[in-house]
Amino acid sequence: QVQLVESGGGLVQPGGSLRLSCAASVSIVSFKTMAWYRQAPGKQRELVVRITSDGNTNYVDSVKGRFTISRDTAKNTVYLQMNSLKPEDTAVYYCNALRFLTNYWGEGTLVTVSS
Repeated sequence: QVQLVESGGGLVQPGGSLRLSCAASVSIVSFKTMAWYRQAPGKQRELVVRITSDGNTNYVDSVKGRFTISRDTAKNTVYLQMNSLKPEDTAVYYCNALRFLTNYWGEGTLVTVSS
């Protein structure tokens, strides 16, 4: 059974940084893609960044140059380094993984950017 567990969310001031983690219960090399999504209050869930099994990445324009996705295959963990955070980055951040045509989701971690 595939489980994804996010951590690292919290309250941060504008301009600050956070690093989110997504720990998988299986080897992450088995996933075709992994991604971070976010959902702000009253808005639809949106893709933040996706990374493919061969390391290609695709970022939403609003986070380019500020957010970085990375993987640690030894720890079966994907990270999202978020710098220069803005109030509009406030959302619940979800980890996503695709394997054998099945999408898996974590339960999310809340990021609040506020002074």
